Amino acid sequence: MGSPPSLVATPPFPDWLPPAALALVTLVLFWPALGCGFINYDDPAYVTANAQVQSGLTWASVQWAFCHPVVSNWHPLTMLSHILDCQLYGLKPAGHHLTSVLLHALNGALVFILLRQMTGAPWRSLCVAVLFAVHPLRVESVAWVAERKDVLSACFGLLALICYARYAGQAKIQNLKSRISYGLALLFFGLGLMSKAMLVTWPFVMLLLDYWPLGRFQSGRIWPLLREKMPFFALALAAGVVTFLVQQRTGAMTAAEGLPFGARGGNALISYWRYLGKMFWPANLAVFYPHLGYWPWPEVALAGGLVVGLSGFLFLHRERFPFLLIGWLWYCGTLVPVLGFVQVGDQAMADRYTYLPALGMLIFVVWGGDALARRWHFLLVPGAAAVVAAIVACLAMTRQQLGYWQDGATLFSHAVDVTQNNVFARNNLGTALNRQGDFEGAIRQFQEILRLKPDDVAAHDNLGNAFSKEGRIDDAIRQFQEALRLKPGDIAAHYNLGTVLYQQGDLDGALSQFQETIRLKPEDAPARFNLGSILAQKGRIDEAEVQFEEGIRLQPNLAIGHYYLGLALNQRSRTDEAIRQFQEALRLNPDFPPAAKSLARAMELKRASPGP
Repeated sequence: MGSPPSLVATPPFPDWLPPAALALVTLVLFWPALGCGFINYDDPAYVTANAQVQSGLTWASVQWAFCHPVVSNWHPLTMLSHILDCQLYGLKPAGHHLTSVLLHALNGALVFILLRQMTGAPWRSLCVAVLFAVHPLRVESVAWVAERKDVLSACFGLLALICYARYAGQAKIQNLKSRISYGLALLFFGLGLMSKAMLVTWPFVMLLLDYWPLGRFQSGRIWPLLREKMPFFALALAAGVVTFLVQQRTGAMTAAEGLPFGARGGNALISYWRYLGKMFWPANLAVFYPHLGYWPWPEVALAGGLVVGLSGFLFLHRERFPFLLIGWLWYCGTLVPVLGFVQVGDQAMADRYTYLPALGMLIFVVWGGDALARRWHFLLVPGAAAVVAAIVACLAMTRQQLGYWQDGATLFSHAVDVTQNNVFARNNLGTALNRQGDFEGAIRQFQEILRLKPDDVAAHDNLGNAFSKEGRIDDAIRQFQEALRLKPGDIAAHYNLGTVLYQQGDLDGALSQFQETIRLKPEDAPARFNLGSILAQKGRIDEAEVQFEEGIRLQPNLAIGHYYLGLALNQRSRTDEAIRQFQEALRLNPDFPPAAKSLARAMELKRASPGP
């Protein structure tokens, strides 16, 4: 079932020019992202506090990427891309942002190539591709380093559809070319799933494209279309099972325990229309939208009724307007994995979740608008003007939205301004202000959180940290103790309490807190370094050395660990080994005066000692 011919003439330019020009425009538009830094939300887990990623591309890091989930997701290719960035750029954020911007620019070009190949409608394909590439909702996926998985998985997903569309055009012949196209589609789909599991809906998207624009649905011929997609469904099922198990085992679904299915289902139905609102009027975009719990049932019923009613209406008119049905089902179907039926995290919705679903709605709008213009010719000029105005508006709003991603404080301050009772955003804002040295500003944010939610354990932890940095140690201790009263197994509270007790000289109290931290989290390298330092001060050098060595094994790139181990070795008169540890500490952190002084003293001691 092909697309009807357009009234607009075929463009007088070569096929390669539109995707190349679009990629260039997208690159220029998102170039300011290179001036943004890392933020204090998932970026530490993915890059800035991940020693494995920072170690660069090695066989060990490749094995780690395939064997260890990160932030409750198994996406080894995404982690390999971060590892490669660290190999090339270190921890300079500009390089990491450049990779994401280049991938998004490529994705815009791939959208045009895919639609042009399937529909033979260059102008409509270009409209969809441009609006996709420059829309403000893309900013979160592009400017947030931790969301590399969005742009990378989309790149592989679009390549898979391009190869599948090519196979669909060759399927009747079943020659070597068609088998290669099919194999490449399956390969790219698998790579996409290993970048982000949201592509599990892609086999259904392929079936939608079979109906329109590929026109492969024929009476009695549906089973062959399903059969040829069985390998795709098998990969999707495997990815879905792996994702579910990983998220279940890592505790990512704990939010669902206090959120009944009725609340999650209601939010899902409302979200369909909230996302549409953001697409058509992208104002007040935020990095985090708090979950409101139960929506009023009349609103939920209306949202559900509209979804079902519109779907039914478009199905009844599928022969005349197949693109409307396919665009709508693309949008609705690809959103299913992230609507929160299975709740992961505390957010109600997220701008990044629209990266691929938006394509369906753009097809709906652009092809639908073109159909109206062909029926009522007087709408052609106003329609073209509306498209141009929309693109110009998107360009301006995207540049504005990029400005909010300069750093964590700016980003979360904006989220607090445009949302209500956003405890999560205030928590991250306070943390960012704390790191910037604005302790009073951080304290105000954490106190406001506790006013809204007195039992927020993270807010007590963070408020205690802010008090500690401002020198209010007694206030800090009270906050950590309150956090432990609310949650006795809170790892951060044990570690933080141990730190302030250590600073006060209460070695026994600090010792017990760090021991409890390690019991709860054996892979906590900083806790091991602190525990080792206390053991060394108590004269228990052998035990201290064990802690330092284990901490270095866990995080070999922390200079402080090598410094502490060097001190312990020095105390045991193992001067040569101590020198090597001090040198390693200085290699990792050249601006580390204690290590430099200890190295100098160890070298003097070695020169002064009698030879063999």
